[in-house]
Parts: sequence; C-alpha cells; structure tokens
Amino acid sequence: MTALPILYSFRRCPYAMRARMAVAVSGVHVELREIVLRAKPPEMLEASPKGTVPVLLLPDGRVLEESLDIMRWALAQNDPMGWLALDDQNLILANDGPFKQALDHYKYPHRYDLTDGIAHRDAALAHLADLNDQLAAALYLGGARPAFTDIALFPFVRQFAATDAEWFAALPLPALQKWLAALVGSDLFIQIMTRYPAWKAGDPPVHFP
Repeated sequence: MTALPILYSFRRCPYAMRARMAVAVSGVHVELREIVLRAKPPEMLEASPKGTVPVLLLPDGRVLEESLDIMRWALAQNDPMGWLALDDQNLILANDGPFKQALDHYKYPHRYDLTDGIAHRDAALAHLADLNDQLAAALYLGGARPAFTDIALFPFVRQFAATDAEWFAALPLPALQKWLAALVGSDLFIQIMTRYPAWKAGDPPVHFP
C-alpha cells in the first residue's frame, strides 16, 4: 500500500484551516495528525523544527511547511473547482502581512504589552473595507463562487470577526459580512472543522478528507 502524505494540523489555526480546505476540495487523501500546540509531537518537530502548523510530509521525503504551499500542492494534484485560476497574490500578501499583524495585536494585546488592541483593530478595517468594496461587485473575490483567494483570506477574517462578534456585525460592511457568513456556513468549512483527538505515535491513521 502506498504511503499517504502526512498532514500535521491544529483545528483552530487559520493557516491550518486554509490548508485543510484546499486538501479537502482537491480530494487528495492524506493522513491527518491533529496536534496540541503545547505538546507538539517529536515526529512533527523532527520534520519541521520551526514547530508551526500546518506541515505536510510527502512520501518522497519533501516537507512543505507553509500553508499556501500546501494549498497549491494539493490543487496541483486536482483542482476540480478551478481555484488556482483565481489566486490574487497581492491580496494574500496584504492579508498575511499587515492585516495579520494588526489582527494579532487586536486579538492578543497582552502579548505586545498593550492596554488594548483598539488602534490595531481600527487599522485592520482599511483592509476589510477594501475587501467589502470588491465583494460589492460579486459574491466572492473570485466571482460567483469561492476560489483560492477567498479561502486563503477567509480564516483570518473569521478570526477577526469572532474577536468581538457584536461589534463586527454592526460594521457597515454588508458585502464582507455576507461573504463571511456564506463561507462559515459552507459544507466545506463544516467538513474541515470536524474534531479529531490529538495524535500520538502508534494511533491508527486518520484519513482526510
């Protein structure tokens, strides 16, 4: 039996979420190993000493340590929804750079010796307003249906919105809020948020999707 790729993941990590969504839509089968961040398995750290998820170990010995690389790898195997045709790298860079930095300072101000994260919350709104303007013209950033850019950004917007859900719901960003609700309620997202026990050596493999 051919060995499956091994995907180390953490259910609530936005980087791991977008990787799992791409793997799931591709239909490429992997062995999923759910981890606990405070007790990372030595097998994962041996493969990827930086200790962040997701990590994909390929049967040929290659290790993919970045979520976008894992997304593109999975979709290169099979891309039934045409996600790769709609990959806006500028929007993804803005999301993974300035927006993610503002999000972290807003959500975890104590980590940065801040009284609160309100200034960073407000700074992130410029990015969200830009997304809202783009989504006013179409249901998704890729057009009529979600594609690579939507999935790359979505888990981080979800995390931002959940930090203060009542405040976010009151923002004048109707197109963005509709987009977010559609993705949160999608069968694909529900599928990839299945809970799995933390993996340890010797456990029977969990096949995903």
